Amino acid sequence: MDLLPNELPDFKPGWVWLAGAGPGDVGLLTLHALNALRQADVLVYDALVGEKIMELVSADCELEYAGKRGGKPSPKQKDISLRLVELAEQGKRVLRLKGGDPFVFGRGGEEAFHLFKAGIPFRIIPGVTAGIGGPAYAGIPITHRDFNSAVTFI
Repeated sequence: MDLLPNELPDFKPGWVWLAGAGPGDVGLLTLHALNALRQADVLVYDALVGEKIMELVSADCELEYAGKRGGKPSPKQKDISLRLVELAEQGKRVLRLKGGDPFVFGRGGEEAFHLFKAGIPFRIIPGVTAGIGGPAYAGIPITHRDFNSAVTFI
């Protein structure tokens, strides 16, 4: 398990990678996300990232919690986006790890736009969204040729 395929990308200093951690099960983490966890200098992570996934972070990686929980003090989205830019401008390899997929209710689009406007290079690493993973783990196909041919997320 320590060896990853050679084709996985090199995480360059000054870059931000926006990655999805999946719906909580460490086995649903993508190889790209695992690769990022092993190379990152700084991990800015959300409340929905599971403990088992956090155990995969390299020992010398700085951890910055940026989670939001209803009814509790939480960092503002603008402050999180500014922090990503600040860390990248310091030449760090910044991994922004979000539960599920960063572009499904994860504000990854807002963060990507902020990085783009600041001239910070970034990569998107999709994650398994709970909208797909949850029903699949429960044995419920979200589409099936005999019963339904479409799915809508609302």
